[in-house]
Amino acid sequence: MIARAVVVPHPPLLVPELVPGSVESTAPVRTACLAAAGFLAERARHWVAIGADPAVTTPTTVRPGARGRFGGYGVDVRVALSDVAEEDPAELPLPALIAGWLRERAAATAVEVRLLAADAGAEDCARAGAELARLAEAEGELGLLVLGDGSHRHGPRSPGGQDDRAAGFDEVAARALGTADIATLLAIDPGLAAELGAQGRVPWQVLAAFAEGARWRSELLYSGAPFGVGYHVATWERR
Repeated sequence: MIARAVVVPHPPLLVPELVPGSVESTAPVRTACLAAAGFLAERARHWVAIGADPAVTTPTTVRPGARGRFGGYGVDVRVALSDVAEEDPAELPLPALIAGWLRERAAATAVEVRLLAADAGAEDCARAGAELARLAEAEGELGLLVLGDGSHRHGPRSPGGQDDRAAGFDEVAARALGTADIATLLAIDPGLAAELGAQGRVPWQVLAAFAEGARWRSELLYSGAPFGVGYHVATWERR
């Protein structure tokens, strides 16, 4: 079964080698993500990760045999999705790279990364959530890693340019993630999320679809937008 799930962002700045001049300023979100990964690994050594990727048009799975590298982000930091990964390093999608990086630091055994389109609709998210439920029934103990950023439009220097709706959007998202408020997560408007550049909307709604019908104990470890992008870190545990 899946008894624990964690929500993390997936910016390259989590990897210290990629931000040599900003390691201290990026430490709070990195520390929270590492804590969440450790929380997941305490209960499950095998993980399944959910993310969204603008380059994906149909659901795609990156298997645990894959190796990746952050070469496209300035430094050739390499990661593996499992302890026995055999494939040659490749330029994997960013959610898969961060999933592999967190797996290694938490000493988990393997992570399989499932990617949906960034504009996946409610039915697609519900279908992915149902697939997670079936997977949990068929496998042993699994951990669920949910990768997604909030709005990238916090302030005039943000990647997407300022949008005054960004703060309210991420306040609602953070509260829902921190309290396991499934109804609120499912109610996030896809159109608004797209306008605000919030790619976390899809994986958050997959988590919510999966989590329906169960009771969860949750905690928000971090929420902020230090670089113009909303980052939220939360842990969920089945009661």
